[in-house]
This record gives sequence, C-alpha cells and structure tokens, in this order.
Amino acid sequence: MIRTTGDDGRASLTALLLAFGALYLVWGSTYLAIRVAVETIPPFLMLGARFGFTGLVLYAWMLRRGIERPTPSEWRAAAWTGGLMLFGGTGMVGVAEQHIPSGLTALLVSTTPLWFVLLAWLWKGEPRPHGVVFAGIAIGLAGVYFLFETESLSAESGSGPMPGLLVLFASLSWSVASIHSREGGLPGNPFLTSAMQMMAGGAILFVAATVTGEWSQFHPAAVTLRSAISLAYLVVFGSFIAFSAYVWLLRQTTPARVSTYAFVNPGVAVVLGWLILSEPFTPRIAGALALLTVSVILIVRYGR
Repeated sequence: MIRTTGDDGRASLTALLLAFGALYLVWGSTYLAIRVAVETIPPFLMLGARFGFTGLVLYAWMLRRGIERPTPSEWRAAAWTGGLMLFGGTGMVGVAEQHIPSGLTALLVSTTPLWFVLLAWLWKGEPRPHGVVFAGIAIGLAGVYFLFETESLSAESGSGPMPGLLVLFASLSWSVASIHSREGGLPGNPFLTSAMQMMAGGAILFVAATVTGEWSQFHPAAVTLRSAISLAYLVVFGSFIAFSAYVWLLRQTTPARVSTYAFVNPGVAVVLGWLILSEPFTPRIAGALALLTVSVILIVRYGR
C-alpha cells in the first residue's frame, strides 16, 4: 500500500507523482475513451450512464460517512451547474466525437481557460486581464483558426465545421457553469457537490437521450467489447480515480500546479489518438497544439 504522507505529515513524493500522473494521463486519455465508446453507444446514453452511476456511488458513499443531506436549494444549484457542465459540456463533446478525432476535440477543449478569463471580465466584472493574457487569448484564437482550417474536422462525416463549433460551445458551457458555481449555493464538501452534479447531469443526459431518440437507436447486442471497456474506463479511471486525485492534490499543493493539467491533457490526447486510433497528426495540427499550449500557459500563469 502506498503511503500518501511522510513522517512529517506532508504528502509523499510517490503519492504526488501518482496523483499528477492520473491527472495528466488519465484525464488526457478520456477523449480517446469517449471516441471509442460512442462508436456503438449513443453519446447521451453513454455519458448519462457514466455520470449517473458514478454520482450515485459517490453520493451513497458520502451518506454512509454521515454527511448532512443537501437542501433543495443545493440540489437546484447542482442541477444548474451539473447540467451546464455535463450536458452542455461533456455531452456536446460526445456528440462531436462521433464525427471528429479525439485529439482535435481535446485541442478545442483546451480553449476553456480563454472563456474563463473573458467571462470573468466581461460577465462578472472582474478586473481587466493582464496584457500578457490578451496575448495568450490571441495566440489561442490563432490555434483554433489552424484547427478549423484543417480538413480533419469534417473528414469522416462531411459535416463541415459544426462538430468543432459544438466543442467550442461545450468549453463555453463548462466555463459558465464553473464561474457560476463560485457564487455559492452548493455544499461545501467537493465530493458531495460533484456527486450531486453528476447525478443531476446524468439525469439531464438521459432526458436528452429520450428527446433525441437515442433509446431506439441503442442495441445492446451491437455494443462492441472495446466500446464497453471504454465506458468502464471512463467510470473507474476517468471519474473515480482521476477526480479523487484532483481533489486530493488541491489539498496537498497549489492550485497553480494542479492547473497544469490544462496544458498537458491536449498533448496526451493528440498522441494517444495518433498512436492507438491512427488519427491525423499533421504539421498543421502540431502547430495548433503548440499555439494552444502556449496560450493556456500564459492564461493560467497570468489570468488569476
């Protein structure tokens, strides 16, 4: 068993390395897992099962530990933020990944810090960002332009830019929910909050599956083994292990260090998609990766 703390009560180096490894590699690989899962499982159903099951297990665990039950107002706040994050955010990613490679999806999702900065400034009236942050935003937009110029965004479906636009909308939706969640109304315990958001988001995703007719499109006998394994991976590794590592790291090190996953995950996703699914890794995509990585580093470093 790995010790999480040393003799002085501080986190051990081994535990920190494992936690950061989970954050970098596991979260970076979830784009690949979603891409494989939606091959034979409709996206809203797949993600509803992922988050609904994870949320129920986590919520039951919290209740077993004797935590106070959330109030109706806390449930409403969790439904609002969970819906924006998991339906508007991850749900749209799942829909888009039916048509575009996982690596390109991860690169577009890496624009999330850009939306964070702009929304906090223009919507919430926070101080005007540092000039370096505007440079980071400009570099990030250049990276997005590179991606929309490449034919890979619509190579498989001929659907034009729409899947890429869905991913950008997903990043915006996630950012809106995250900023709104800072205004209170949610339980103080991060595990309880996440459990409630996943349960609420899972329910909304199941409603979306019903409205879009996914239930009639879903045939259990047609689900491939690799899609089923990908869904299990998303539940166990993407939700339980990586999220637990994230929450633990926030208590053991600085938020700035934890936030470094934002500019590591896209590179991991691009490389894994290229190695495992033979997704394109052209000079243009490499250039977009470099631009977006620099953009995220500048925004995270100087964007408060």
